[in-house]
Amino acid sequence: MNTRIKAIITGVTGMVGEAVLHECLLHPAVESILVINRKPCGVAHPKLKEIIHADFNDLSSIESQLSGYNACFFCAGVSSVGKNEEEYTKVTYDLTMSFAQTLCRLNPDMTFCYVSGAGTDSTEKGKMMWARVKGKTENDLMKLPFKAVYNYRPPFMLPTKGLKNTLPYYKYVTWLYPICRPLFPNFFITVKELGLAMINCVLFGYAKNVLEAKDIVALAKKT
Repeated sequence: MNTRIKAIITGVTGMVGEAVLHECLLHPAVESILVINRKPCGVAHPKLKEIIHADFNDLSSIESQLSGYNACFFCAGVSSVGKNEEEYTKVTYDLTMSFAQTLCRLNPDMTFCYVSGAGTDSTEKGKMMWARVKGKTENDLMKLPFKAVYNYRPPFMLPTKGLKNTLPYYKYVTWLYPICRPLFPNFFITVKELGLAMINCVLFGYAKNVLEAKDIVALAKKT
């Protein structure tokens, strides 16, 4: 394992991004991390640099700081609740593609890892609006000339203990995890496994570009 990861991470003020950052800070193969946020993440570490930037659709003012990275863990995302398709497309597809296109131009040897979601619709023609938009985002990311693009479709995720951005309702449902995971392994993973799977995609690659629960779990174990 000779690859040294220099990663850009988004969404670290959310539960998933914070947990992915946590795994990157712990992992010996991750050399440096740049997080790009709209507000401070409140984490300090020798590996970590942070840029506060409001508009993810326009990175021109910070482009000079975005070169020299070989991985992006794109964990930013919002719920579709209360949004119509046009609104959700702007904050999901448009924002992600704009961000990715800039990074691809600056870092063509980058591995881009996108957190999508279980149930995403690759056909872009299903009845669920959010699934169509996520499907289009996945499909068009894979058309960009990165070294590699991996789309992750996590189901229910057990949060990492001790992190501050766990969604409040999780405290009412985490008791289900040890019961349900053995019974329904395709519907339950840990957010730690997601973070490790993203790191390992950069280190080792993977045969699939779209990773479901079983792929995430398997890849997280790779050493």
